[in-house]
Formats: sequence, structure tokens, C-alpha cells
Amino acid sequence: MKRTLTITLLAVAAAGAQAETYFDQARVRRVDPQYESITVPRNECTSQTVSEVQPVSGPPQYAGALIGGVAGGLIGNQVGRGHGKEAATALGAVVGALTGDRLANAQPTGYMEVPRQVTSCRTVNEVQTRLTGYRVAYEWGGQSYTTFMRDNPGSLMQVRVSVEPVVR
Repeated sequence: MKRTLTITLLAVAAAGAQAETYFDQARVRRVDPQYESITVPRNECTSQTVSEVQPVSGPPQYAGALIGGVAGGLIGNQVGRGHGKEAATALGAVVGALTGDRLANAQPTGYMEVPRQVTSCRTVNEVQTRLTGYRVAYEWGGQSYTTFMRDNPGSLMQVRVSVEPVVR
């Protein structure tokens, strides 16, 4: 008997403790769009034309090689004896010609301005505003409520109502 009474009481308590849920319409009082600011980096590049001074060489000068060859040959002729004198003269003429050519043609004959494009870039942070949702104030059952929604609900919105008894 006690067991039957206990089971009956538990069944009644379980049925009574279950909440009843239903849907209803609430009147929307106010909708405020909510925004957030985000920073988006982007590259900003500019091009400028600058003038650059560059050395200009004229046609090759052969006088330096000629003078260097003669001077080297004379110096080489002063060194050595017999067939060694001939070799020293020839070697002195070659080294003198190469040195004279290098000295004569190493210096630029003039300078010229040459235009050149220079591109410089920098990162600029651009602030953009993005809609995140809506703060909605609504009224249901004589009470005022506020919630956040992704979409604008319009003038009426559906609400879920849950009723459950208070157990003491």
C-alpha cells in the first residue's frame, strides 16, 4: 500500500513539475542598430620620378694606351741583358699599355641626369563600421524586456513563454 501511494505521489509531482511552454506575440517598442568599429589595414603606394646623376663616358681614348706602351717599353728596355732585354721591353710595353688605357678611360667625360621611377608603400589602418545586430525593447504581459537580435524583428516578435509551478 505504501509503495502504491509513493508511486502515485511521485507521478502527480512529476506531472505537476513539468513546465508548459507556448509561443505568443510581443509588441516591439524600440529597435536600435548596434555597430562595431573594425580596423582594416591596407597598402597605400605612391610613385615619384627622381633625377639621378650618372657619369657618362665618351668614346674610348687610345692615347693613354699608346703613351703607356711607349713608357713601359722604355722602362723594360733598361732592365735585363741579351734576350732578357727583349722580353723585358715587350713585357714593359704590354703592362704600360694596359695601365695607360685604364688611367685614360677610368675618368668619366661628363655627367648626365637620368630620370628614375621610385615607388614607396606604407600601411594605412582604415576604420570601418559594421552592423552586428539590433538591441530590441519589447513588451509582453504588461512587462518590458530587452534583448539582442541579429535581425530587425519589425513591429511584432514571437516570444516563447514558459510556465512552471513554484514548488515549496
